[in-house]
Amino acid sequence: MNGPITKILVYIDGSEASITAAMYAIALAKTTGAALSALYVVNTRALDDLVNARIFLQTEEDEYRHDIEKDAERYLAHVKRMGEEKHLPVELLSKSGTVHREIKSVLKEGRYDLLVLGGISQVRSRRDEFFNETDRALRSSPCPVVVVNDKDDNIWDIFESLQ
Repeated sequence: MNGPITKILVYIDGSEASITAAMYAIALAKTTGAALSALYVVNTRALDDLVNARIFLQTEEDEYRHDIEKDAERYLAHVKRMGEEKHLPVELLSKSGTVHREIKSVLKEGRYDLLVLGGISQVRSRRDEFFNETDRALRSSPCPVVVVNDKDDNIWDIFESLQ
């Protein structure tokens, strides 16, 4: 592929919006011939905050981290199956850390041309804006970003029409 888009990264967080973004990323990769990777980041910053606030004990953090890692495997496997259904290989990546930093790191290290994100939630306060990891990934991305509106029914139609 010699076009401007040769490598696409889609961020998966388990939300319906991120699965819709994955559908769009698969369609985009399929039609452009680009390679596609799906990334899930276990948010260790949030886990650390829960322990520091004494909401979780250390043992509870370990259990919760294990559960989140299993969720990551499950959601990434779902995206892989969606790609296989459309005859598109999807590279699966799982990282741990602060979400926006891990996304930025993977984008740079993997030399991705495009980041695909699920819809950005409506910001209700400065605090929401500061802690919204998807929004922070959008703002700090070293490459162009496509934000997929999960309320768009056309994405399902586009995905289903792929051969």
